[in-house]
Amino acid sequence: MSFTFLFDAVAYGLEVSARAAVVLDGETERILYAKNPDLKLPPASTTKLVTAMVALDRLNPEDMVTISKKAAGTPSVAPRLIPRQKLRVSDLLYLSLMRSINGATVALAEAAAGSEWEFVKLMNKKAQDLGALNTRFINASGLPGKGQYITALDLAKIMKASLSYPLIREIMNTREKVLVTDRKNFVLRNTNRMLWVDDCFIGGKTGFTRAARHCLAFAATKGQSTFVAALLGEGVRDSLWQNANALLSTSVLVANGEASPEIYVNAETPVLLASYDISKSAKKTKHYKKKKKTSKKKTAAKTGTIYHKVKKGENLTTIAKKYHLGLQELKGLNGINTKKEARIKAGRRLIVGKKKIKSTKPLQAAGETAKEES
Repeated sequence: MSFTFLFDAVAYGLEVSARAAVVLDGETERILYAKNPDLKLPPASTTKLVTAMVALDRLNPEDMVTISKKAAGTPSVAPRLIPRQKLRVSDLLYLSLMRSINGATVALAEAAAGSEWEFVKLMNKKAQDLGALNTRFINASGLPGKGQYITALDLAKIMKASLSYPLIREIMNTREKVLVTDRKNFVLRNTNRMLWVDDCFIGGKTGFTRAARHCLAFAATKGQSTFVAALLGEGVRDSLWQNANALLSTSVLVANGEASPEIYVNAETPVLLASYDISKSAKKTKHYKKKKKTSKKKTAAKTGTIYHKVKKGENLTTIAKKYHLGLQELKGLNGINTKKEARIKAGRRLIVGKKKIKSTKPLQAAGETAKEES
């Protein structure tokens, strides 16, 4: 099935609904688009990209692995693994990257390092070596837990690095696969729907937990250019694919010189503007920190937050339409969790948007380690 990309003003500048997103030039790592690039968020199953790389650094794809009780018992989607079942390393990689089978990552970890705990140490070192300095893993699968995080910028770097592994690249580009094993055969269908959209998509890795929401790392080629992207914290699965398409459209415009690279930072906290080289002098770049409030207007200008003061008779729907927001997006910005439309008192200040930071020359990935604001 072919797909037509929208290379017009509507596509460019389209609000990406995910909490964070980054697109890099696949060759130079120049930032083409970014939204909250250094916001630390749960990685979900995008973790498995690092798991696969570390496993292949230490194991032969043809090595046989016996599934342990721990691996078989790890919470996961189907198909389930069976204790004492024997699988090749390559089979476990297909299960991990195509279907996000958590037990397969545990089996790889145990085969490569003796235990998942020891393997995680190797994963964190790998992330550091790749320049993913704002990333920390606590398991091989991405299952929820305290102390793990990643940023969209780091995930894009990790995605790019994974492309240098031929087997990982092959797996990520596979739509369907039948694995023949000693116990049972597995029929796998890739969770990355973008593979059915356009042949320009090289592949990627999806992820989802309740805390992380929907996530996606992917790579695509358009013309002579390769683009690497990451999306974190998307609330709606279908929007994940729409965002991916919009990001690719934006990146093509920037790569062709038809638009400038842009960084967006919204009002979610904690948020940090990294020291990107967006001025004429790289020496003058700074980390932005919270400052004491002097007045409401000044605070809004510094944080980049745009507020709307609710008038009598207004409701969430009318306010959302006024600022071209989705109703759920407006609720999310203001921490309104009720499913029904909440009554908004007149005089309340609602967050309705953010200011845009626009660069005047190509942006390079930040060279300093970003820290969350406390």
